[in-house]
This record gives sequence, structure tokens and C-alpha cells, in this order.
Amino acid sequence: MNFLKNVFATVIGIFVFLLIFFFGIILIGAIAGSGDSETVSVSDNSVIELDMSKINNDYAGKTYYTDMEFLNGKEKHDGLFDVVNAIEYAKTDDRIKGISILNNETELGIEQIKTLRNALEDFKKSGKFIYSYANYYTQKSYYLNSVANTMYVNPVGEIDFKGLATEVMFFKNFEDRTGLKMEVIRHGKYKSAVEPFLQNEMSDANREQLTELLSSIWNAIASDISKSRNIPEDKLNEIATQLSARTPEMALSQKMIDKIAYEDVYHNDIKKALKVDKDEDYESIKIEDYTENVATVARDNDAKDQIAVIYAQGEIGNGEGDINIIGEGSMRRALKDAREDEDIKAVVLRVNSPGGNALTSELIWREVELTKKVKPVVVSMGNYAASGGYYISCNANTIFAEATTITGSIGVFGALPNFHEAATKLGITTQKVSTHDNPGDYSPFLPLTEKQRTVMTEGVESIYKTFITRVAVGRKMNTAQVDSIAQGRVWSGTDALKIGLVDKIGGMDDALKEAAKLAKITKYRIVNFPEYEKNFDDVLAKFGLAQSKEALLKEELGPENYAAFQRLKQLQQLKGIQALMPYELNIK
Repeated sequence: MNFLKNVFATVIGIFVFLLIFFFGIILIGAIAGSGDSETVSVSDNSVIELDMSKINNDYAGKTYYTDMEFLNGKEKHDGLFDVVNAIEYAKTDDRIKGISILNNETELGIEQIKTLRNALEDFKKSGKFIYSYANYYTQKSYYLNSVANTMYVNPVGEIDFKGLATEVMFFKNFEDRTGLKMEVIRHGKYKSAVEPFLQNEMSDANREQLTELLSSIWNAIASDISKSRNIPEDKLNEIATQLSARTPEMALSQKMIDKIAYEDVYHNDIKKALKVDKDEDYESIKIEDYTENVATVARDNDAKDQIAVIYAQGEIGNGEGDINIIGEGSMRRALKDAREDEDIKAVVLRVNSPGGNALTSELIWREVELTKKVKPVVVSMGNYAASGGYYISCNANTIFAEATTITGSIGVFGALPNFHEAATKLGITTQKVSTHDNPGDYSPFLPLTEKQRTVMTEGVESIYKTFITRVAVGRKMNTAQVDSIAQGRVWSGTDALKIGLVDKIGGMDDALKEAAKLAKITKYRIVNFPEYEKNFDDVLAKFGLAQSKEALLKEELGPENYAAFQRLKQLQQLKGIQALMPYELNIK
């Protein structure tokens, strides 16, 4: 008996020790993480290494752990606009002589690249250089790198320059053959988010809108490249059509690049520009280090007046949200805090979203409306501000979009997965017992009844009517005018300006200047929102002590297969009526 007691006591002791050790590790990590990071010094005669491969979002985010405050650290500074601010600061930093863009790969969208490109163009005005080198230029990376003073490519490299395209996969035949289908109700002839479930080929309306959208975006890209490379736009279109810049030699003959060389030659040329001996290494600093340690002092941090920049990035969903999901909790709290803070004189809402949940969009719209009654609200549109993304933007005082922004998509739909036919084919039947004609929740194993379809249609029509009314009031149109440009159609920023969906073409800096003008202030500092509230459930992932099931799936399936899995998962999780832009519009 004593032996069993001793064994039990030993087991309990080991368990308590591991528990204390576990929380001790967390506490030590928290203390270490909350302190100031080691300062990276900037040497004289330095070059910034601009690597954007790990920077995907406009805003890096601030997280507040509600039940473990000691985990709360300082704000991150590795978002796109942190980089833009760093480049702006580098113009007047005497220690920085130039920027090197080396084999740059990025997941940034076209409008985000446009924003970064504008910052680099402005940097060149200081007289400092930008050099670019790649083994292979994708079309997107070429658009960014074409801003450089000198472009290099590897002698056996390639240049991808052939125009824009997008593709849509259709599932109607698959549904018919398997019995796995989506029950769809939509409003808007252009609301192509659900078109793949309704037919086997692209509708004329969808082909029309996509063709015009791609043409508008391409024209904006070609215009920028034309100015940077001093090549007429007609010539660029000819090069794209004939694929006449696909090899280094062809690209050089078309003046699409400046030099064909190996990477060591590239670095030697930078040494020459810096007047560094060929046998010595030149000084450099990574953009994330420069941003974190230097550029945070770039703006007027001592100013009392503030402008709040509230980032709405990702799909619009339920709950708190995070840097990839626009949640009701964090967004409503951010707008309320900005509205009630007397030092904040104006709000810039940075929207980078294809839309999502219609109810959440309405709730955020309401917070914008309340805020606008107290202080100016200006919208800066990113890659997308479509459907629900446009919903939360439409009532701002002023709306800015870039020429390459995808916006509009004013339309709604409802989609429900239905497995009745598939189950029947497998010999599975389902029956329901009820006290009334329309009880209980929708069952995917029973056919959608006419009554359910009618109710669902009424819901879609009601939200569409509300949506176009919100737009009409915000844009000072009547509902008939809005309906004629709505119907779920997507527009480029250039075309959205022509039809009145946006006020001006411009980026974040333009939006900030407009906000300051409307608030009648000249000197101000920027405060970023939202702050995302998390709890202990998120701590393990933060410290790498546990791996989420999503991380495990991504590891096992690979990035591309995981992305397809996520899309299917999102379709299954659609709740309520959606204001979402065309299904998976991936421009290549």
C-alpha cells in the first residue's frame, strides 16, 4: 500500500513540477518578449535591403491578452505602411545611400505594390539610388522592381511579362453527378461569387465585367512601368502580346532591363556606387530592422492632435477578428474609441477587403455613421474594397481609391450546402417530425422547400435594398442610380471614380492629408487601430508550445492544397446572407 502511495505522490510531484516549469517558461518568454528588442544600429554609408517576402498586411496589429496582461508587448512595426514610413524617413537619413531589391518575392496585392512603388519613386527624388536584381521576374515583381534606377537579371533568368488573366472554376456538372450541391439565392446579375454553382461556364455579364476590370488594372500598371522605364505604353502592350521580353537578351533589347549579370557583379556595382573597395563588404540593414528601430520616429510623435488610422483588412466575419479577419468586436470598439477620444480629430478607415458577412458589414457601417457625426471619416481603399468592403466605406466623408483598386460589387447572396441527392444515392434517407409547418433549422440532408427558398429570397432582397440605400445616402445618389451600377458588378478604382463610387484617386498619404484638412489641423501624429483582444487559448501558439490543427494541415497538405481546403471550409461556414465579391478572383 505504501508503495502505491509513493508512486502516486511521485506522479503528482512530476505533474506539479511540469506545470510550474511550463508556466515558468511562458513567464520568462513573456518578460523577454515584452522588453525592448536589441537595437540594430545603422552604419554610415548603408544600403537598405528591401525584402517584402514576409510582409503581407497593411497593418501588423496590436494584441491585448485579456486574462494574461504580462504578455502584452509593444506594437509591431512590420506592416506595409510601416515600411512605407521607413522609406520616407530614409530619404533624409544621411546614413542611408540607397535601396537594394534582391530576388524580391511578395504576396502583396497590386494596389499594395502601387503604394510601395509610389514610396520608392519619392525616395529616388532624394538623389539616392535603387538597384534591383532577380534570377526571375514574375509579372508582379517586375511591376514593383521597374521603379529601380538600374534593373539586373541573371544571365539564365527569365522575365514574365504577358498581360493579366484570371480563371474561374465551375462545379455545376460535379453537383449534378454527385448530388452535392449549393442552394443559392442572389441579387445582381454580376454577383458571380456563386455563379460556379449555378452553371458550367462564365456568363456574358461576368465575362464583360472581368474583361473591363483586367483592362483597367493593366492600363494603370502599364502607365507606371512606361514612366519608370521610358517605354511607350503601346510598345509595352506589343511586348506583352508577342512575349518579346521573356529571355534576358530579349528584355535587354526591349529596354525592359538594364544589365544581364550574375549576383556578384550586382553587389560589386553597389560597392562602386558607395565607393567601397571591391574586397570589402558594404554596410546594409534589413528593412524590418530599419523600420522597427529607426523609422518609428519619422512622424510628429510630439503632436497633441491625432488622426486614427483604423485598418479593416481581410474578409468580414463574426466575432473579435484579427489581422486577417474583420471582426465586429475589434472594429466597433476601435471606431468607438476613436470617436470618443478628444485628441483624435479625424479617422482614416483603411479598407482592404473583398467583403463577407452582411450583418457585420451593417454593424460596422453604423459605427462609421456615428463617428462621422462627431469627426471626419476618410476612406483609403486597398487592393479590394468590394461588396461588404464597399458597404463599410460608402458613408465616409471622402473616399480614395487607387486606379488598381477593385471595388463596387454591390450585391448580396445566400448559399446553403445541400447533400440530399448524394445521401439518397448512397441509400441514406432523412425524415423530420415537427409541430409546425416551418420548424427547426435548415437541414442539408433534406430538400430546400419552396417556403425556405421564399424566406431566403426575401432576406437577400431586403439586405440588397438596405445596401443600395446606404450607398445612395452616402454617395448622394438615388437608389435607381445606385442599382444601375450595382447588381454585384466589380469596378476598378479608375472606373469607380467615373461613376461616383469614389471621390478621388490616391493612396493613404492623400487620405491623411484630406482628413487633416477636414479636421482643420496641420501637425498631427498617427495612432493605429484596432487592438485585438485575445485570451489564454492563443498563448500556446504565440510561444510555439503547441501547433494548431490548421498549422498541421498546412504542413501535411502543402500551401496550395491547404488554400483549396480553406476555401471549401469557408463555404461550409458561410452563415447568414453574404456581401462578398466574385469567387476567388486571383489575377495573374
